[in-house]
Formats: sequence, C-alpha cells, structure tokens
Amino acid sequence: MGSLLVGGLVFLCLSMATSIGLIVRARLPNHHLNAESKDVIRLATAVVGTLSALALGLLIASAKSTYDNAEVEMRTAAARVLLLDRVMAQYGPETDKARQLLRELIAKRLSRGWTAETTDEPSAKALGEYQDIEAVQADLRSLAPKDAAQRSLQARALKVSGMVAETHWLLVESGKEGLPWAFLAVLVCWLALLFATFGLQAPTNPTVLSILLVCALSVAGAIFLISDMANPYVGLVHVSDAPLQSAIERLGKP
Repeated sequence: MGSLLVGGLVFLCLSMATSIGLIVRARLPNHHLNAESKDVIRLATAVVGTLSALALGLLIASAKSTYDNAEVEMRTAAARVLLLDRVMAQYGPETDKARQLLRELIAKRLSRGWTAETTDEPSAKALGEYQDIEAVQADLRSLAPKDAAQRSLQARALKVSGMVAETHWLLVESGKEGLPWAFLAVLVCWLALLFATFGLQAPTNPTVLSILLVCALSVAGAIFLISDMANPYVGLVHVSDAPLQSAIERLGKP
C-alpha cells in the first residue's frame, strides 16, 4: 500500500472520528458533559494519549533506523563495488571481462532500482542480479595466477565479490519486512478514540474545527513519513542512488 494512501486513510479516519464525536455531543443530555464528566473523560483519554505518543515515537524511531541502515548499505555496496573493480584492475587485463560485467551489473541496478523485486527476478532482456555477480565470480575463479601477487589479488577479489553477493541476498531477505501493520492499526484506533473525545468536548466553531483538522493532518503526515521511511528504496523519502552514480563513473578506469 502506498505511503500517501496510508496517510490519506489515517487522515480520513481521524476526521471521521472527530465528526462522530461532534454528532454524539449534539445528541447527549447536558448533564453527560458537565465539568465532572469532562474531567473523567480527560483522565481516561490521557492514558490512551500517552500510549499513542509512545507507540508513535517507537514507530518513528524504527522507521528512521531502517532508513539510516539502508543509506549505510547503499554506500557500503558502492564502496565494495569500487574496491572489487580496483582489485581486478591491479590483477591485470585478464579481468577486463569481469570488470565489464561488474559495470553492467551496476548500470542495471540503477535502471531497475534498488529493491528485492527488481533486482532478484530475471526479465525478458536481463538476468537477475544474483546471476550477474555469480558470472563475475565465475570469471575470477577461472583465472590462472602467474605469481603470488596475482594469487593474493584473486583471493581478495573473490572475497569482496562474495560480500557484494551477500549484500544482494540481505536485501532480498529483508525486502518484505516493511511496517508492523497490526501495531499501526492499533495505534490508529487509539488515535481515532482520542479525536472522537476531542470532538465530544469541543465547541462547534470554525476555529476549533480548523485546529482539529490541522492536528489530524499532522498525525497523518507522521504516519505517512513512517510508512515511507520503512520502505527506504522507494517512495517520496528514499535513499539516494548518488553513491552508485559516483561508482559507475569510476568503474573500468585503468
């Protein structure tokens, strides 16, 4: 589900909850909303408000951590690709084919995007990324080192290519984690209850209604950011592919 859609649904839910509170307020007897009753309502909803604030803070922290980790993974992957290319360049012209395959792998990654669905599945025109990196490794294994220096470089190149492959499979395995939807659903229910009590206690004037709508929009915006950052390679708030762009400019150079 798209992050904008999630945020929009949360805003709609909170707005409806506020409207329900206003409707119920108009139909309740006056003694149900006297000072003592409002004090009890405030005390009861304070507990839910505290829980909601804690849950929202945990979700924001978790989404931010996911985003930061993805950003580090992107930079690490680009650095490993550059390191692999330089090690192969030091080995000699025998690795030219493997270096070209590596460059094609990064070009494909940039054109397809950095998600498990686009990198792992073969298409009609291109192999899956794991097959590309395995082809590079196969070329490295087929090399016949002439001296100790080349044997060391071959071993180093195979080790780094293994780390590049590991990065790919980590992406595939973690690609479907996303948001804890059950946790998010409970949080939205708590927030809807809070906004319903706001409507229950609020006087029906334009200023109050405007403030409640702005508050609902702010909370929906927070949910949107959580949803978007929980999927850091797609959406409006996504990890930049600048490290890969920089890497591909350096690949294949002497």
